[in-house]
Amino acid sequence: MARNRECSEVMKVEVFHAPGCPACVGARAELQSAARQAVRDLEWQEVNAVENLDRAVELGVLTLPSIVIDGELVFTSMPTAMQLRDALIARDKGSA
Repeated sequence: MARNRECSEVMKVEVFHAPGCPACVGARAELQSAARQAVRDLEWQEVNAVENLDRAVELGVLTLPSIVIDGELVFTSMPTAMQLRDALIARDKGSA
């Protein structure tokens, strides 16, 4: 369920990942680019799950990579750029 945001609030995306994952590096860059094109006010944060284990557990992150949007675990595996874009647009429209 999408959490309502005020129109003026910045959407926060947290990408939980394992350090040194070579497959994730390029994918994260592509996802960040797609996210910034989809949503105007966006805070993008890449989170090392090992260094931030308590936060990951608090959010329900069990697999890596995982993506949290506005404090809600939305993807438990690496989405495509289109899947992330669609999820962000749907959430952004829900806040209008």
